Amino acid sequence: MARRTKSGGKSGPKSGGKRGTAAASDALEDPRQARPGGVRADGPAEGVYYIDTGDCELIADQDNSTGWLLRINGVMSSHIDLADPLFLDFEYMRWMSALIESRWPPETKPRLRGLHLGGGACSLARYFHAAYPDARQVVVELDGKLAEYVRGWFDLPKAPLLRLRVGEARAVTETLTPDTRDFIIRDVFAGAATPLPLTTAEFNGHVRRVLAPGGIYVVNSGDGPELKNAREDAATIAAAFEHTLIIADPAMLKGRRYGNMVMAGSDQPFDDDPQLARRLLGGAVPAHIWNDAKVRAFAAGAQVRHDPVPRADAQPSTDAAITEPGTAVDPRPTARTGSQPLASS
Repeated sequence: MARRTKSGGKSGPKSGGKRGTAAASDALEDPRQARPGGVRADGPAEGVYYIDTGDCELIADQDNSTGWLLRINGVMSSHIDLADPLFLDFEYMRWMSALIESRWPPETKPRLRGLHLGGGACSLARYFHAAYPDARQVVVELDGKLAEYVRGWFDLPKAPLLRLRVGEARAVTETLTPDTRDFIIRDVFAGAATPLPLTTAEFNGHVRRVLAPGGIYVVNSGDGPELKNAREDAATIAAAFEHTLIIADPAMLKGRRYGNMVMAGSDQPFDDDPQLARRLLGGAVPAHIWNDAKVRAFAAGAQVRHDPVPRADAQPSTDAAITEPGTAVDPRPTARTGSQPLASS
């Protein structure tokens, strides 16, 4: 479940922060009551809606008159403030945006090229459009009906500034031209974890190929106190990139709770940016930065994940991660932005 703080806030250095708590009930209403119809022309409306992979619930944020929460198949996924695209309610998204802005300060007006693996409500893509008006972004979303709803509900920028591409994240990434993205964000969950094909050394190789020199790969890594998944994520990213970084709150770094770490890899060093450190400490959930040396020490001894070796007698795989674009996939394992099913609410 997505982890919300009692006090949200803009990700930028001038964040004031709006009060916000989870406004939704713990359970979806009966999916049989879901609305099969299309998107309202006048904007979002509370209710449960059928999507290709199940159902989603749109919930008005009771503590923010312009805020909306999106729950997908029982898991809190995203938050949108219609009045303020620079308001990010989930702390890990604020950490991601702070990291991107540390490398490319918005005042320099860079024309960034971004790829978001995992769509949800497109909260981060909407944020980056506001911070970088000339950015070109692509959001890859597995569920076509959800993408249609989100485009109709929220004030997302139009193509070519923001394109929603329906497809499986790995299959799409493998088709992209080398050196064409400045940042790639992996925020995909299926059930309790990121799908394995999006966590392997081979997939990291595709990401590295698609990133331009100086680009950043940023992932949302969810885990429990044992931190086994986080260590393997860190080890696999460290094997692919010369420079790494982790952002998380101290309790998570010490293995004291369920939650999320933001991990990043790049072919260029991450600057020791005191302004970034101050921003991360100043949020509702203060976060610390681990530099490359600490990341590699944290990952020492952890397994570097690899794609399974195909058996010589195996039938052609139907795994969504290795099918060609357009191939039918099993809709049951839904993959969503910010699903974070291990984190407390």
